[in-house]
Amino acid sequence: MKGRRIDARVELEFLRATEAAAIVSGKLVGRGDKNAVDQAAVDAMRSVLGEVDIDGLVVIGEGEKDEAPMLYIGEHVGTGDGPAMDVAVDPIDGTTLASKGGHGAISVVAAAERGSLFHTHIAYMDKIIVGPAGRGHISIEASVEDNVRSVAKAMGRPVTEITVALLERDRNNEKVRRLREFGARVRLFGDGDVANGIIAALEERSRIDMLMGIGGATEGVVTACAVKCLGGDMQCRLWLREGEEEVAREEGIDPNKVLTLDDLCRSDLAMLAATGVTDGEFLQGVSYVRGHAYTQSIIISSLTDTMRMVDGKHDLRSFSSFPSVNGQATSHVKEHVV
Repeated sequence: MKGRRIDARVELEFLRATEAAAIVSGKLVGRGDKNAVDQAAVDAMRSVLGEVDIDGLVVIGEGEKDEAPMLYIGEHVGTGDGPAMDVAVDPIDGTTLASKGGHGAISVVAAAERGSLFHTHIAYMDKIIVGPAGRGHISIEASVEDNVRSVAKAMGRPVTEITVALLERDRNNEKVRRLREFGARVRLFGDGDVANGIIAALEERSRIDMLMGIGGATEGVVTACAVKCLGGDMQCRLWLREGEEEVAREEGIDPNKVLTLDDLCRSDLAMLAATGVTDGEFLQGVSYVRGHAYTQSIIISSLTDTMRMVDGKHDLRSFSSFPSVNGQATSHVKEHVV
């Protein structure tokens, strides 16, 4: 990094990228085409990131170059004139939510010093995320009961008052059953892995105390940037599907290794910007009134040691070059399911 003054400016530039992605993709909310929603967000986000004075390398993106023409893993973003940074993008966290008009879809960019963000081609990881009060009181190797008991004790609350969020997938059913039998509260969510992980780490602004379960590996790395800035804690272990043992060997990764927060984000200088696409517990979605778009965003950053909520009003004429703003949509994004 080249200094905190540059870093502060970069935070706001990344915010512009998530705002643009949310505004442009928001015009397609509820139309049932999640690939079109995603493509609109990708187009807008990449356009703004190209103007940012960083030497950025996409390490978490839309996929490999042959799968995604833009914001692919390994793509360079920014002007090249500025700090060297790893960039993790999720133009729409919750594409299915957005396409159906559901709650909680957001646009996200996270970044840290070059070479500091974990990357793997393995699709899933088992995660535990907590806020500052639970830091040092979780272990991915312990049972769900022991983890909830430990966090409840650290927070000075009974187990029955601990709420655990899990992605609603069959692979998490056993954890859900055990948590309910143990007496913890369970909150299931259909999509929005990143948003719910951040909510769990926010603590004072959240009704979720922990996130557990198997979800996207790339989403886990994006979330880790925010968790680190917020002073929370996170542990993961890769969850291999059939045939992924070879992938792990090629990458030199031990799939049984416990991945700590410092493994996922090795730098203490990190940040995350997110803008709501549809209304949710985390952020309000985009609304359009008389030629303007209204957004709600958050910047979580250790670069300036701040967490800022940002309400924006944007003239839609500034986004007229994007097809979706004019009621058109094209799609060439490969579908990704968490």
